[in-house]
Amino acid sequence: MATKLPEAPRVGMVSLGCPKNLVDSERILTKLRSDGYAMSPDYAGADVVLVNTCGFLDSAKEESLEAIGEAIAENGRVIVTGCMGKEAETIRARFPNVLAVTGAHQYEEVVGAVHEAAPMPPSPFVNLVPDAGLKLTPRHYSYLKISEGCNHRCAFCIIPALRGDLVSRRPDAILREAEKLVEAGTKELLVISQDTSAYGVDIRKEPRMWKGQEVIPHMTDLARELGRIAPWVRLHYVYPYPHVDQVIPLMAEGLILPYLDVPFQHSHPEVLRRMKRPASGERNLERIERWREVCPELVIRSTFIAGFPGETEEEFAHLLDFVRAARIDRAGCFAYSPVAGAAANELPGMLGDELREERRSRFMAVAEEVSTAKLRERIGQTLQVLVDAAPAQGRRGGVGRSYADAPEIDGTVRLLPPQKISKTLKVGEFTRAQIVDAQGHDLVAVPV
Repeated sequence: MATKLPEAPRVGMVSLGCPKNLVDSERILTKLRSDGYAMSPDYAGADVVLVNTCGFLDSAKEESLEAIGEAIAENGRVIVTGCMGKEAETIRARFPNVLAVTGAHQYEEVVGAVHEAAPMPPSPFVNLVPDAGLKLTPRHYSYLKISEGCNHRCAFCIIPALRGDLVSRRPDAILREAEKLVEAGTKELLVISQDTSAYGVDIRKEPRMWKGQEVIPHMTDLARELGRIAPWVRLHYVYPYPHVDQVIPLMAEGLILPYLDVPFQHSHPEVLRRMKRPASGERNLERIERWREVCPELVIRSTFIAGFPGETEEEFAHLLDFVRAARIDRAGCFAYSPVAGAAANELPGMLGDELREERRSRFMAVAEEVSTAKLRERIGQTLQVLVDAAPAQGRRGGVGRSYADAPEIDGTVRLLPPQKISKTLKVGEFTRAQIVDAQGHDLVAVPV
């Protein structure tokens, strides 16, 4: 018996302006064709029409507006892209029924808008790539990059030279990707960037529509919307700027995980000044105390550098005192190492290799002492655990993580065999578990 394949949605294209616009149109159509879409030579046969506009001259703008009007009159389902995308308000004022408006070179947004307006019907014979894309992580957790590059010029870092200044993704594109990941089975979204706290500073005046409401490109607004999509949302690389205070209530409400990955790097103001870090360390201890007042369950992980050029014994002692006082839950430490092209290489007071490594070892001893004490406080608690591994259909126990544990970098929760015969553990599912012991960086728990 023959299998009838579903018909692919058809896309029409009107391309205006210069050859650069034509190349953009070709790239968009190439991507859509590779996604399985068919092309339509006329309005009547199209499920959605793309109008790639030109905005170089007033006459070109008027021609673009006329083309949009014609497409709406003939088809009704229109997505606008190209140079006039910067004048979205003008376009929407004249044509409020357009499905989406994107700017020039925004291929991801255009393709995403087409997928939303005319979804591809599911078919194992046609859709060789899932909506969530090809992943190198397990199905139940996914990394979600919200921006690229960095505006800071930390003395020990060459990221801006490699990746350029901050470029934030549109919030609606991020949320669309998050939704697809969750629909494909993701339970935990791990939000990553070079500087998550700076998300949106380059596009702060460009709010986008999502589910009928405007979303401002700001860390707090994005975190709130992500929390409405995924069961777990975990924030990484959060610089301790004052506006991070606005995210803590979302954690207290249970909208996002009460977990912050904050790369403090050091605590002493003079060392931070030499590092050219964007946030002063003088009030970080006070800030952490305020965070925990709002959200007592908050877990903080961080990274530090020991033996930075010019670091005195007094400044290093200040760092150890900070880790103890702040009760950093998880801490990693690197002995300073010169990186080709980094400004720190020119600083006076370069420490010897042995001293740098000795300070790193001393730091880790203190950090592990603090972490062990905090883990032992968990004994007796019942936590929600996301199962990462469950051999023998989960009847013999398994391995998972609590909200306090990011994959690969933090500890795990070793799950003993469930006490109830009827209970089994499944990879990618949540289970409630009572903590019965702490061993090294890990917890031991019994599923309940």
